Amino acid sequence: MYNKSIQMCPAARKEAVVQGENYRFTVLTAGLLRMEYSACGCFEDCATQTVVNRRFPLSAFEVEEDETTLVLRTEMLTLTYQKKLGFTENGLQIRLAGNFSLHKSVWYFGHESDDLGGTARTLDNVDGAIPLEHGIQSQNGWSTLDDIHSLLLSEDGWVRPRPGTETADIYFFGYGHKYSLCLQDYYKLTGSVPLLPRFALGNWWSRYYRYTAESYQELMQKFEEKQVPFTVAVVDMDWHLTEVDPKYGTGWTGYTWNRELFPKPQEFLAWLHNRGLHVTLNLHPADGIRPFEDCYVRMAKTLGQDPEKKITIPCRITDRAWMRAWFDTVLHPLEKQGVDFWWIDWQQGSVSDVPGLDPLWMLNHFSYLDNGRTGKKALAFSRYAGPGSHRYPVGFSGDSVISWASLQFQPYFTATAANIGYSWWSHDIGGHMLGVKDDELETRWVQFGVFSPIMRLHSSASPFNGKEPWRYGMEAECVMEDFLRLRHRMLPYLYTMNYRTHNEGLPLVLPVYYQWPEQEEAYHVPNTYLFGTQLLACPVTTPAAKETKLACTEGWLPVGSWYDVFTHLRYTGGRRLRFYRPLQSIPVFAPAGAVIPLSADSGNRTENPAHLELQVFCGKDGSFDLLEDDCSEDSTAEETWARTSFRMRWGSTARFSVLPPDENIGFLPRQRSYTVCFVGLRQPQQVQAEIGGNICNTDVSYEDSVLRVKLPPVPAEEKVTLILQHAGLQENHVTELIYTLLDRAQVPFVQKDRIFQLIQQEQNTAYILSELMTMQLSEELLGAVSEILLACTDGADS
Repeated sequence: MYNKSIQMCPAARKEAVVQGENYRFTVLTAGLLRMEYSACGCFEDCATQTVVNRRFPLSAFEVEEDETTLVLRTEMLTLTYQKKLGFTENGLQIRLAGNFSLHKSVWYFGHESDDLGGTARTLDNVDGAIPLEHGIQSQNGWSTLDDIHSLLLSEDGWVRPRPGTETADIYFFGYGHKYSLCLQDYYKLTGSVPLLPRFALGNWWSRYYRYTAESYQELMQKFEEKQVPFTVAVVDMDWHLTEVDPKYGTGWTGYTWNRELFPKPQEFLAWLHNRGLHVTLNLHPADGIRPFEDCYVRMAKTLGQDPEKKITIPCRITDRAWMRAWFDTVLHPLEKQGVDFWWIDWQQGSVSDVPGLDPLWMLNHFSYLDNGRTGKKALAFSRYAGPGSHRYPVGFSGDSVISWASLQFQPYFTATAANIGYSWWSHDIGGHMLGVKDDELETRWVQFGVFSPIMRLHSSASPFNGKEPWRYGMEAECVMEDFLRLRHRMLPYLYTMNYRTHNEGLPLVLPVYYQWPEQEEAYHVPNTYLFGTQLLACPVTTPAAKETKLACTEGWLPVGSWYDVFTHLRYTGGRRLRFYRPLQSIPVFAPAGAVIPLSADSGNRTENPAHLELQVFCGKDGSFDLLEDDCSEDSTAEETWARTSFRMRWGSTARFSVLPPDENIGFLPRQRSYTVCFVGLRQPQQVQAEIGGNICNTDVSYEDSVLRVKLPPVPAEEKVTLILQHAGLQENHVTELIYTLLDRAQVPFVQKDRIFQLIQQEQNTAYILSELMTMQLSEELLGAVSEILLACTDGADS
């Protein structure tokens, strides 16, 4: 049971500690201090539920001390402690080395930071925005994490209450605007984000619905026929018996297959596995193990109880014997049938019979450890249970209300969770309950889901509330299916970001201020976020205007040249913009020089693809390192990964290279086909391809500013070089894009003609805009036309 352990090294280096009679300060880094107070001078060196490592490399610091005052300095902060006053507002303060705020650059004990937010336990019943808990990032440069209420964590993974001798155990983060460094050190303190198995990054099908084995199989077959790939099959609570004798309570808790719905569960699970699907089942453990369960006799005997008495075995997650028996006699036999991981759907609050212990945290902790007991990449699917919960992915955000307000909150909610290290949120994409059926809302939610950490469709049991794309209008169906296919194609990119999250401490989804912390605009675009190293997303979260059939969303593009990955329109950054999009696309941007690897294999396979499509956005040098392992659930070691580098060198003679990995090519396809798509390129006069230094034939096509070069299969150990002679950037197709916009718009034909004639006849953008301003156009139509006209304001490529 739960043999997988968390790496812990809780005792700090002695050289990093400054200690007095009642206080102890530990310099973990130049920007991270631990501050403790104990009336008896007894301090805690054990790991806690939140903090598992304090053995950081030594950081330089200085101490000046006399009988009354202690001053501790690092290069990033200065702590001043008045010994007689103790841990009070007047007795303990920290000043940052930097000008981050005119009046908030000093922390006084007891003051809460005005931070940038963290996350929340759940979005259950939420219709719109909710307050967020504290995070560790602040525009003022500092924040605190109070760990005094966190229980102690033993080496075997069990918890116990603190002795109660300490009254303060605070971590001070004084990193200024070095948000990435702050987050990386937070992960060193609290544990890294584990690697997810590759299948978790594909599409998940989920619904609270009374499926039968036959109806579930028919659904999966229909997705196959429509070539819509799924890699995770979620079966909500109706897999088990739910109609039980009232003397036992409700049917929410259950561990016995409903044989009327699933007569042969092991065959059903094998059928799903054979189609590339991994399976999770929903659990509500609160009601314990009741006498009607198949596992009851085993559980009772294991715990030394008489099964003949048929007394319900209560849920005792704070009891070692109960927890061990729950895994060994209840869950493991179901896993042998084919269950891959568990959805822990705990909804009973945060109170247990151990003061301070949240049952949800305990379930998450041991469910994750147990799922990885064989050394595989583990998964637990459950709600957030406080700081440190990033160690137990994946997060289930709860049963949100179906509304535009709910959708509008989720991009901000998802990105901001990085401020407390929580990276792998899984939302009920499309919303869970209530609301109304809305083709546009559902489509926009799916588009956001594709550009969110985990893509899981879900809905309530209402027969009218299914998320199957074909239950919506034809246009919505086509768009949703295309985006679901895109999500699966992005697996090479997403899996590389999975590695980055685990090894470098930078999540897939981040607020834009992580990369541009000194740009004030970065703090005021809640729905614009980084999606890995190569993309910036700005999902549509409001309905389209009736007149233009375009939805408007506000975002910010940093300085540089950016491409919309769907329209290929090139933008000059350094400004806030309004983006207008039809149902078929959302604003997702790649900077010039970006390289995006996509799988070009068919089906829902998750192994390393034999055919890669590389989207290269022209105008600057750029690179991307594709990281792959053997795709088994057991590959977690650094040495088992292969790194394939893609390099773009921009110029009048542009060169694109694929550098083979130096080692670990044994689990890569022996030969790999590449289709390289150069976006934003003016058609070059000559394209030359070399494989292993030898010139080879290619299939070259050019359309709408995209040059596609299809290479023959390339041996894994060979280098590929593409040379583009007389390369240059293609100007935006302004006239064609505005024609398409006007053709779609439901406005008078006379108005369309007048606008289009102006666009065709005039070259001066300022003159065109001044004329448009006199035409009494609606705000939506004027904004949409202006976006295209002003996208690339000066042709800058930097």
